[in-house]
Amino acid sequence: MGMGVMSSSRGRSRKRAPMAEINVTPFVDVMLVLLIIFMVTAPLLASGVPVELPESRANPLDQDPEQVTIALDREGYIYIDDTLVEEGALPQALDAVSGPQGAEKPLINLRADTALDYGRVMAVMGELNRAGFNSISLVTTGSAEAP
Repeated sequence: MGMGVMSSSRGRSRKRAPMAEINVTPFVDVMLVLLIIFMVTAPLLASGVPVELPESRANPLDQDPEQVTIALDREGYIYIDDTLVEEGALPQALDAVSGPQGAEKPLINLRADTALDYGRVMAVMGELNRAGFNSISLVTTGSAEAP
């Protein structure tokens, strides 16, 4: 039991020696909790529109900071980066996203709810094509089994 206390064999006790060890266990515990919090919240920061995505076994694509996310929720409302687009205003919103004339168009990530009609998703993709967006990624969730 040498907890930093030094005693002599005659029963007299000397002064305590300073302890030169640092207990890092609480620091590691706090860092692990913060890591878990960031791992859970990071995917939620990508898009705040609740969409039930279809499943696919496709390989994930690399993330690019120039990407624009377009989401179609269960009711068919269109969101561009979490901003609701008014009905009939998609062409103007896409023109604002595309930037100046002749500039390279950003990659579009299209997230559509599984409950939507195929025609609704195709109408949005047609507007994207009309506006000059030819790089469109369809976002899905991962699936473990083949169709």
